[in-house]
Parts: sequence; structure tokens; C-alpha cells
Amino acid sequence: MSAEKIFQEVQDIADLKTPQLTKVTSSGRVDINNLLARVRKEKRKENKINLIFIGMITVIICIIGIILSF
Repeated sequence: MSAEKIFQEVQDIADLKTPQLTKVTSSGRVDINNLLARVRKEKRKENKINLIFIGMITVIICIIGIILSF
């Protein structure tokens, strides 16, 4: 490796800094509607993933059935 390449890699690593976190001010209250919305969103995402897996398994079973029928 040339010295220029090593120096470039060191510069690239030095450029990667942790982002500055902004301080969140809160009144100590939790909005239950926000929490419920987040849970519903996660549940929808899980349901969608489960449907995709069930669909894939069904397609695989159908393809195997078609192949074995010949």
C-alpha cells in the first residue's frame, strides 16, 4: 500500500464522527396516543411480514406439487 492510500483511509475514518444529539425537552408526560400509534404501526408491520412468509411458503408448496405431479 502506498502512503497516499493509507493517508486517505485515515482521513476517511477521521471524517466519520458521531452525530451530535439534540437534547429533548419534555414535561415528563407521555402521550398515550403516540404510544398506541407506535404499537399499531409495529403490529401492522409484523402482520405484513407474516403474510409474506405465508405467501412464500404457499407458492413453494404449489411449485413442489406441480413438479412432483409430472
